[in-house]
Amino acid sequence: MDDQLALRIQLFREGGQVRPQVADFVVAELSALAEEGAPVSEETAGMLTSHLMMALTRLLDGESIEKFGTDEQVAAELADHPAAVERARRTAARAATELGATLPDSEINFLALHLAALAQRVSG
Repeated sequence: MDDQLALRIQLFREGGQVRPQVADFVVAELSALAEEGAPVSEETAGMLTSHLMMALTRLLDGESIEKFGTDEQVAAELADHPAAVERARRTAARAATELGATLPDSEINFLALHLAALAQRVSG
């Protein structure tokens, strides 16, 4: 993780925008992605980081999460990225177990889109 991405997380933490356990969870996920060979930096994973932290925080705070796109649109976008979908499901399962935050399918799909974009940077 580069300094800019670490700063993004620090600002979320210090600003009280996310619970400490959410920030810790996201840092662990980013570290796992980096260990898997993903280029985790502000440029490549900044939006993924912010989105995941805010979605998990909203869930833990009992807020609703808006649905992202239509199921058909998302399915079409993710059809060529089964590994990203599987990785997103694993992350969602860990969030449910570790944080008690159950991500809805629309959020899992949005996470998968972020992960697919990150994977394209590795292979592209």
